[in-house]
Amino acid sequence: MRDRRLSPGAVGVAALLLILAGCSRPGSSILGQAPAGSPVSLDTARNAAVGSSVTVEAEMVEKCPEAGCWFILKDGTGTLRVDTKTAGFVVLDVPLHHRLSVSGQMVTNGSEKLLAATGVRY
Repeated sequence: MRDRRLSPGAVGVAALLLILAGCSRPGSSILGQAPAGSPVSLDTARNAAVGSSVTVEAEMVEKCPEAGCWFILKDGTGTLRVDTKTAGFVVLDVPLHHRLSVSGQMVTNGSEKLLAATGVRY
């Protein structure tokens, strides 16, 4: 009859895999540069000076269906349009109604104030 005990090495590898799986954030991905800084509300971001760097955290409620080059965030203080054209990434594969952390710079596009993203975590 065979000995069915696991070797100490196999137990160690299994334990390491369990620890690593528990420490990761399932579904967490970064596009562009990792968002940094404490998030502010969308209202605070909209009222920030043009050229200010901000980080926000909110739900993505709409996105460009063709190229994924812009999206709309929503929190309890309102909505904010986010542009990714100059950031070098798109959000086509990011599911709607997902909570995102976004860093970037406040800019204007005509009369609209928006966030030119540099990075997204989802």
